[in-house]
Amino acid sequence: MKLAWLDALIVLAYLVGIFALAQWVSREKGDHRKNAQDYFLASKALPWWAIGTSLIAANISAEQIIGMSGSGYALGLAIASYEWMAAATLLIVGRWFLPVFLRNGINTMPQFLEERYGTRIRTVMAVFWLILYVFVNLTSILWLGSIAVSQVTGMDQFIALALLGAFSLAYQLYGGLKAVALTDFVQVGLLVLGGLFIAAITLGKIGGDAGVLAGFHKLLDAHPEHFHMILKPDNPYYKDLPGLAVLIGGMWVANISYWGFNQYIIQRGLAAKSIGEAQKGVLLAAFIKLLIPLIVVVPGIAAVALAPGLARPDQAYPTMMGLLPTGVLGLVFAALIAAIMASLASKINSIATIFTLDFYARLSGRNEQTHLVTVGRFAAVAAVAIGILAAKPLLGSFDQAFQYIQDFTGYFTPGITVIFLLGLFWPRANEAGALAAAIGSVVLSIAIRFGLPSMPFMNRVGLVFVLSLLLGVIVSRMTPAVPATNRIRTDDVSFRTSAGFNLGAVGVVMILVVLYTVFW
Repeated sequence: MKLAWLDALIVLAYLVGIFALAQWVSREKGDHRKNAQDYFLASKALPWWAIGTSLIAANISAEQIIGMSGSGYALGLAIASYEWMAAATLLIVGRWFLPVFLRNGINTMPQFLEERYGTRIRTVMAVFWLILYVFVNLTSILWLGSIAVSQVTGMDQFIALALLGAFSLAYQLYGGLKAVALTDFVQVGLLVLGGLFIAAITLGKIGGDAGVLAGFHKLLDAHPEHFHMILKPDNPYYKDLPGLAVLIGGMWVANISYWGFNQYIIQRGLAAKSIGEAQKGVLLAAFIKLLIPLIVVVPGIAAVALAPGLARPDQAYPTMMGLLPTGVLGLVFAALIAAIMASLASKINSIATIFTLDFYARLSGRNEQTHLVTVGRFAAVAAVAIGILAAKPLLGSFDQAFQYIQDFTGYFTPGITVIFLLGLFWPRANEAGALAAAIGSVVLSIAIRFGLPSMPFMNRVGLVFVLSLLLGVIVSRMTPAVPATNRIRTDDVSFRTSAGFNLGAVGVVMILVVLYTVFW
């Protein structure tokens, strides 16, 4: 598959346009020079539409487009639970978590842990998140993105990987989060448009003269096993998505940790101009989440009919791109690059934020605002360089990288969820209990992983969450309470939401009920 000159021109126009837009929206006005709040939190002035689209852009990347399409090819629509259950989780985040974070002026998740528990757990978790973001998230997006770029263009994969990293770094290096968030509206629009094109064209090829809807029904009739949301125990992929656990088990733990307490996600909400804007943005993201499986998973399932026998499931989406006509291919390819770059830029900015605010500023004692911005930029460059060099050694041997990422992070997410939930809603929790839950999560996950290797990882996540919660409560009860270390105010936080948010939330839940009923 090669790009025609028109396709290449469309991609080039996109790259030039998004770079210029990023510099324009983040320009300095008058004599003002960027301070740390400007650079890392977009001056805490993000509007709802930027928050909603930027949440999606930070999340949807090569992991979803390439990885989830590959999982759709292998196991079917059931993989869409990650998206649809995320929509429900976002409602919880908007109503219960963001009001506390914004009331207390939280800038980073490690900062919340220090304000709630003490300094030790802030350092421990900051180290963990830096390692996770650089060696799992950043590398996975670079690797999976480079697969698509090299397959479409014929470019050497390492060169593609390096170019993706370099451009993603360059377009946000000057403006920080503001450059990322205010361009994500365009990026997500292009992503949705390009995704709808590829879904329509692949289904149209299956349906022939009868059209797209006929193609969907034909695909459903030919491969009904790929259209079940709740897998049965005899399904060969039951271990990846173990039945009802996606609705009442470990997936909730993973989603709450990811959407509620993950710096590169929640940072958009922390940068909102108000709690009302943050909640409207979260609601917008929830509705977009409902649409994502159509533009990501369905093309992977269509590849079962159009390209059976692929060597690797992760080849499904790039292979479907090869069916697109000139011009449309350029648009879809630009949409893929948009998703990769937007997500990369989000990770890069959050790595720089945690390194600068949670390590450098505290350890060096230097708080000059322009100096912190400079340090953040150097941290961003270093993170991209490490990610480029580490991507192939870490991910080159995996067939379904998306499942690898979920399995790896599953060792830590139960403990993260426990320490934040206890910190938010149980005043008696202390640092000893939080550290016990965090460390216990890793130890218990490893013990169950090797002691009970047949247990699905999602069930393991749910079980470890319960055990870590008990551990955190017991240790907190057995050790002295230290009220002076809890500087988080919740007594004056209002959890009331607007009528518009409530109506939208009901709409999201009703759509989810219909989807799971139809594709049970």
